[in-house]
Amino acid sequence: MAGRTASEVHRQAAELSGGARGIVGPLKGYHHETYALPLPEENLLSARYARVKLRAPRPGVLWFDRRCFTSEDRLLMALQGRIDRIPEIVEVAENVFLQGFIEGRTLGRWQLPGRSLSAGHVLQLRRLFRELVTIKVDELKDVPRTCETHGQRPACDDDSTAFLSRLIDFTGQRVYDDNAEQYGTLFEELGVHREALAGLGDSATLLTSRPFTLIHGDLHRHNFIVDTADDLWTIDWELAMIGDPLYELATHLHLMRYSPREEARIAELWAHEVEAARPGSSAAWQQDLPRLLAYKRTQSVFTDVIRTAEALGPCTDPNWRALPRAAWKIRRALAAARDPLELKSVPTLRQVVSAYTSWFRLPADQSAPPPA
Repeated sequence: MAGRTASEVHRQAAELSGGARGIVGPLKGYHHETYALPLPEENLLSARYARVKLRAPRPGVLWFDRRCFTSEDRLLMALQGRIDRIPEIVEVAENVFLQGFIEGRTLGRWQLPGRSLSAGHVLQLRRLFRELVTIKVDELKDVPRTCETHGQRPACDDDSTAFLSRLIDFTGQRVYDDNAEQYGTLFEELGVHREALAGLGDSATLLTSRPFTLIHGDLHRHNFIVDTADDLWTIDWELAMIGDPLYELATHLHLMRYSPREEARIAELWAHEVEAARPGSSAAWQQDLPRLLAYKRTQSVFTDVIRTAEALGPCTDPNWRALPRAAWKIRRALAAARDPLELKSVPTLRQVVSAYTSWFRLPADQSAPPPA
């Protein structure tokens, strides 16, 4: 489905549903164009779902996370019967997939960040953690991958140090280096330097190895759907990868922004579940979790600085009214990553606004930082 435009995807949705009436979308999402559509009664999914989703990658978007699987759809097909409460999926034509649309609301609409999960949702989250670590690397060997590139060790070697090092290298090369010409001056103004990643690399050498498994990699409130029965469904597996199971916990805690007390509780529950399901999965987790969280906080800054500039753009006509709120979010990310970024001080809100204002007003050929 790669390379198709949104209008082409919409036309295909209309063909599959017997007309454009009832099609909703494109739905919110950074990496994919997604439409929800009703189905004719003869479709295989129509007996279990009122609607389905048709998705296609957005052409030209920046990927800020190291991907492992070439097709989210084929991964979901492989996970049917292994992970509870994930969308059912069928291939209706070559490389054209329909996902069952889970009717309900995202957990993000259900509750604000920082709130504790209900007892029922915690039980379901624990089950998800347990199910993920029981899926071994070789069980997904038939799902096409992109994460075993030439010159790198394979992503299935149970080497947690190598795993984190690959993530750090990706952030340095694909997020910072590839975008430095356009966004380098903005990073400089905010006090964010590529050299901070070197310190993370040193920390990675201290990690204890854990048996690699499947990682969703993006377990935040808007990727959980609460259905009419109050069950929690996990969607958007596009960033799934093979790797250190502790990275799943670090990513989840970072994205959910629990209270300190709730964060500690969820971490303990994770450790109990994964260790019972697959011994060794929680080895040295208390020592290593801060190191993985430091990476996630740093990665978020590198990612959010660019995404915010994109969201406020284009440079010729930025959305100035949205800048203060966007700057507040950037400042929050900078504050969270102050230590791994080695910031002497966190920029004030006014300084963040000023950095973006100056960057938007730069001529196109002056957005890179001066040579060192």
